[in-house]
Amino acid sequence: MKFGKVDDPGSVDFTLPPDHPQTKKVLSNYAGATFENVRIGCAKWNRQDLKNFYPRGTKDELSYYATQFNAIELNASFYRIFPDTQFETWYGKATEDFQFSPKIPRIISHIKRLNDTERLVDDVVANMLPLKEKLGCCFLQMPDNFMPKWMERLEPFFKHWPKEIPLAVELRHTDWYNDEKIANQLNELLLKYDLASVIVDAAGRRDLLHMRLTNATAFIRYNGANHPSDYARLDDWLERIEAWYEQGLKQLYFYVHQNLEEASPLLSAYFIEKFNKKFGTDIVIPKTITPKNNQYNLL
Repeated sequence: MKFGKVDDPGSVDFTLPPDHPQTKKVLSNYAGATFENVRIGCAKWNRQDLKNFYPRGTKDELSYYATQFNAIELNASFYRIFPDTQFETWYGKATEDFQFSPKIPRIISHIKRLNDTERLVDDVVANMLPLKEKLGCCFLQMPDNFMPKWMERLEPFFKHWPKEIPLAVELRHTDWYNDEKIANQLNELLLKYDLASVIVDAAGRRDLLHMRLTNATAFIRYNGANHPSDYARLDDWLERIEAWYEQGLKQLYFYVHQNLEEASPLLSAYFIEKFNKKFGTDIVIPKTITPKNNQYNLL
């Protein structure tokens, strides 16, 4: 089963919970600011996954993807440590205003589980540097079974991570958010090192909607359910982002996933068009090819 997937999405209450009181307090430090960086994209650029996206005859998937989106959640970097030459290649294929959000490799997060990872982190960071201005906010995702009893492993990693490179942190074990004492301890660490706290919106994991921002960056991983409700959920997110923006939100990374990824560009196009109208931005709206028998295309 894919993460957060449920058998009957129609039975889920997708209402976004209220903000944690800290969110308003944190954003108040930036009140009056305008957006400095807005990135909206998908999790993959693979043609096999995004079947409704690439025109016939497309030869280079990333080069085309980068003309339609301004960012990618780079999940490929989770599975292996790529050499600097690969990041140089990706840099050259992406358009001028494009950004990558690399996922920290699993050898650090899932295999070594943050134990003795300083040299690995140094190598990963050095290899990513050829992305230069196209390096966006990276993110660390810990496995579901990484529990608060290992909290002492977090701070050495956070302390070693270079301050010049933005980082967002995703912890999946439910106790990180359901145990108030643990949630507060985690929050203090994220505040101390100026790290964003990833918010995950998935049908089967409503506990990860903590709505507690730790800086002026919102890093949202939106998991659609391939269900008509996906669009109404995006509308709710637009309202919440507007409220955060009015309070001082400066950076937004919004990455769209689907259980079946072929609908991700359609959802993204819907979201970007409405985002542009609401905020007066001119983010490119991706061109999409509607799949046959697509009952979820409400555009």
